[in-house]
Amino acid sequence: MLSRLTRPQAVAVCALPVVALIATAVFAPLPFSLAQPGMTANVLGKNKGTPVITVTGASTRATSGQLRMTTIEATNPDTHVSLSQVLDAWFATDRAVMPRDSVYPSGESTKEIEAHNTEQMEQSQDAATQAALNYLDLSDKKVKVTLKLADVGGPSAGLLFTLGIIDKLNGDGSGGDLTGGRNIAGTGTITEDGTVGAVGGVALKTQAARRDGATVFLVPKDECADAKSELPKGLRLIPVTDLKGAVKALVALGASKGSVPSC
Repeated sequence: MLSRLTRPQAVAVCALPVVALIATAVFAPLPFSLAQPGMTANVLGKNKGTPVITVTGASTRATSGQLRMTTIEATNPDTHVSLSQVLDAWFATDRAVMPRDSVYPSGESTKEIEAHNTEQMEQSQDAATQAALNYLDLSDKKVKVTLKLADVGGPSAGLLFTLGIIDKLNGDGSGGDLTGGRNIAGTGTITEDGTVGAVGGVALKTQAARRDGATVFLVPKDECADAKSELPKGLRLIPVTDLKGAVKALVALGASKGSVPSC
């Protein structure tokens, strides 16, 4: 014999699975990483007591100003990110929610990801060195450049490495500093022919740059919109597509002459 539930009883019974589903969603791990502004490093100076750029086989010059590469910090690939954490980060200006696969290669262990990032950094350093030497018409058989930057992986420091090498070897080409004495930050990959590529996370990197005193930020042109979305006050954006354009913009900025592009 079947008995019928009252309406309040039926609503209560039906609500139980919904409540359970919501509770599961709130605490269940989601395929996201949470990111925030990371460290910056002046490639013209030292990082953890070691010069970032060392050149042998050619004379170098003393530099003033700074060229700061920028980073983001993301949760580890094996960190469980809950819905409540995602919602908190979604409405924060100093954090971002990113698909985990866009931060870390899918299906790889933490050690494999670390090895992958280290390999990308090494390839980026090689490309940055070659791009700088090509720009200056110098031979890699006579000039050796060593780049060291602890605890940083990936290719996004390529542009700043290249500019740092050029500044140490040639400055602005007229006896002055490529930085014009400013604190300049930026991001962007680079190839041996000087092409600058997009990197991601630029809205967080601009915050890291301004936090550490930068007043100018070099950004891959395709990421201007992202860089402007949370742009800190006092930070000027300069879009770049290649090394020649980046150097030209910095020289014009330093001399207060010529056209300096903007986003």
